[in-house]
Parts: sequence; structure tokens; C-alpha cells
Amino acid sequence: MKFPNSPTFNTRTLEDFKARLKGGGARPNLFECVIKFPELLDAKLSNDEQNSIKEDTRFMIKAANLPASNVNVIDVPFRGRNLKVAGDRTFDVWTITVINDVDFNIRTSFEKWMNMINKHDDNSGITRPGQYQTDAYVYQLGRNEGASAQPQKIPTGGSQIPVLKSYRFYGVFPTNVSSIELSYDQADTIEEFTVDLQVQWWDALDNEGNSQLNPGDTEQAGGGTTGAGL
Repeated sequence: MKFPNSPTFNTRTLEDFKARLKGGGARPNLFECVIKFPELLDAKLSNDEQNSIKEDTRFMIKAANLPASNVNVIDVPFRGRNLKVAGDRTFDVWTITVINDVDFNIRTSFEKWMNMINKHDDNSGITRPGQYQTDAYVYQLGRNEGASAQPQKIPTGGSQIPVLKSYRFYGVFPTNVSSIELSYDQADTIEEFTVDLQVQWWDALDNEGNSQLNPGDTEQAGGGTTGAGL
């Protein structure tokens, strides 16, 4: 059976596919994350320590994800059938995997962050969300300067790394820092741990650090690609 407007073999060749695969495709191992810890936690650290931990997250977060987009569905029954109506949006937990180095700076910072929210010994802690929630960023990177039409780039001292896509996670805070298993049997490996971060909402950013989804919205001072991000 022939369908109207069916493609022909000579318009669906390997060369056609190659021409459509811009930049050779995005690579999942080219990314960078930035997490700024809460100001109350930072207040206990020197400026050098704050900058050091923030910069460490760029290198030591070895796995993360670009967020899923979810809209729930409301089923409205009607005469034996269900009408599907768009419901409320939900946001998944953002899980990162961190390489643990010998100074334990990132792990200790997350432990202090969670203890600030709820102390181990007396069940007290900070109750104002604005004091313990902060923002985080994830950047999908390209392989060379010609990989993206967007001028947004990460300076590296030499040629700049293009940013293909970036997301900002609003109001994140950790709810789980995983254990690190210790064993004589573990050889030729480096310790890692995961952190579950709750997310209020996220936004996709354009090359100026403004919302791609809501073009009228702009980043707050100190955020986005030119502040807490890049």
C-alpha cells in the first residue's frame, strides 16, 4: 500500500542522515554542574574556601541529568470512556553522583547543609526555606567552538567551550547523601556518593541567561550564565 507523500529511498540515505545530525550529536559525557551552597553555610567559610568548593563541583560531579518535563493527567469519566485533561506539573528529584577526593570538602558541605536543616542531636534547624534552599545549574557542553550557534561559552584560558543547553534548578536542597561502602575487596577504584536534591522548579536558559520557556522572565542578579553559573 502506498501512502500519500511517502518518502523515497533517495531522500532517506545515510548522507541525508549525516547532514541532519548537527555537530555529530550531543555527547552525554560533556557536561558541567555548578552548585552554590547556602549563604548561612558559606558564612562559616572563608572566601577562598567558598570559591574552592564551588569550583570543585564543576569537576567532581561526575554524573547528573538534564531534567525531565512532566505534566500530570486528570481522567474525567464520560459514558464508559475517560477524557484526558492536563493536570499539574511535577518536578523530579535531581540526583547527582560525586567523586570523593581526600579532603572530603563536597561531602562535608552537603552533610553540614543537611544538618543545618535538621540537626542530628536535638531535631532543631532552620525553618525558613529561603535560608536553606539555593539554586543549581547544569550545562550541556559541545566539542568545539563551531558546535553551537549560541555564543554562550565557558572560558578555559584557551579556546572556549560552547554551551549547547543549560538549565537552572530553583530552590534545591539535599534530602539524601548516600553511604560510601568501604571494603578490602575494593581495589583500583575511587570513592563516589550520590546526593538527592529536591527541586521547586527548573527553567531552560538561553545564551543570555534568560528563560527560554518564558521569554519575558529574566535571571536575578548573581544568577544565570554570567553569575553563579559560568
